Amino acid sequence: MYRLNVRDHFMIAHSFRGDVFGPAQRTHGATYVVDVTFQRRELDDDGLVVDIGLAGEALKRVLAEFNFQNLDEVEEFQGRNTTTEFMARVVFERLATAIQLGHLGEAAMGLESLCVTLHESHVAWASYEGEL
Repeated sequence: MYRLNVRDHFMIAHSFRGDVFGPAQRTHGATYVVDVTFQRRELDDDGLVVDIGLAGEALKRVLAEFNFQNLDEVEEFQGRNTTTEFMARVVFERLATAIQLGHLGEAAMGLESLCVTLHESHVAWASYEGEL
């Protein structure tokens, strides 16, 4: 399997509901370093997994939607705990849509899977991986 990774980051505020979250029930901030790994069994006709420039731009557009936002105020997330795991899936789904819409070029239609990893700190991360 061939893999290509791009990285970016975004900063958010949020809070969680439930005793399991302890002090994180209060509003707090997080800066996520985001790794996105694009995967395919065979390279495209140009010898690429995906155009790295288009991949980076697509990730930047997805993250811009959340950067400097309080996720508690995002209507789409009302009633949800916006955990690191949850947000990894959100970023995955938006990137999958960008691929389907052709924003990463026609060759990206040959991608087989995608893995989105959100690094919450230097010791903790969560990811979501799925087929495209």
